[in-house]
Amino acid sequence: MNKYTETFGIDISKDVFDCYGSIQGHLQFKNTEKGFNKFLKLLPEGSLVVMEATGYYHYRLAQFLYKNKVVVSVVNPLSIKRFIQMKLAKVKTDKSDAKAVCEYGLTQEVPLYNALTNTQSECLQLFRLLDAYLKQRTATKNKIHGEDVLGVPSKFVYRSLVRNKKQLDKEVKAIELKILSLVKEEQQEQLTLLQSIPGIGLKTALFLIVITDGFTKFENASQLCSYVGITPTIRESGSSVGGRARISKVGNRKLRNLLFLCAFNACKHNKACRELYHRIVNKGKSKKLALIAVANKLLKQCFAIAKSKRPYDETYVSILPR
Repeated sequence: MNKYTETFGIDISKDVFDCYGSIQGHLQFKNTEKGFNKFLKLLPEGSLVVMEATGYYHYRLAQFLYKNKVVVSVVNPLSIKRFIQMKLAKVKTDKSDAKAVCEYGLTQEVPLYNALTNTQSECLQLFRLLDAYLKQRTATKNKIHGEDVLGVPSKFVYRSLVRNKKQLDKEVKAIELKILSLVKEEQQEQLTLLQSIPGIGLKTALFLIVITDGFTKFENASQLCSYVGITPTIRESGSSVGGRARISKVGNRKLRNLLFLCAFNACKHNKACRELYHRIVNKGKSKKLALIAVANKLLKQCFAIAKSKRPYDETYVSILPR
């Protein structure tokens, strides 16, 4: 199944990364530029390097290897976890995890990594910072409300909180404008097209473009829905278990949450989504399930419009396969 000269599994942490080669065995390097270069020198030509998506830690190494023309695969951590569970492994260390990732790469068909552009990388950083500031602002608002309830016994505390909220408002606005300007430089047309869909707001359109690299990372809408994690999973076993259909929840949580919020608005203003919502509810299904189906429908509409480069047309979209 594996066509590469040698396959390497990586388990990476803050200070070091453990590596297991299908030929060379266990190796360990510092999680620094010097460590990256040392690892690169040991890689035979035609190698495959497989690692888990671990937030900040895997990103630098994946980008470094990709730019040095090494074939890289970044795998969903849940896939590796299930693989290890299937093997009934009793030992869990960084060394054993690296070996398990290597074995996964040897036996499974893994997705190949495409490096992020500088613009895409900056936008993702900005979105993460925006989320952090929004959480801080919500906490500050709640604290201000709490001080109001107390009758503001400490004017110093109250004024400090108000100043903090104003500063957060300023930072949030600045980040939103920066993201907008970056996306407009490369994807102004696509941004306009996505916003023509009733229910899709500016923030969701921006995040969709950034996370999908202008919808170039996916060949069809089903792949995109699986990535976001709004595809249904069926849980049934024989006649004794009647499992309810649920969403997979394996995917991009932030995008899934944004689309779920958009679904509320789409049920009112998007004809195809409104019809879908009422059809599911009228069958006796839960409103939550109907909203998930609407979110899935919205995502498919976004994919179709981005690929066709045609604005939203109510009569056209309403006859698309559901």
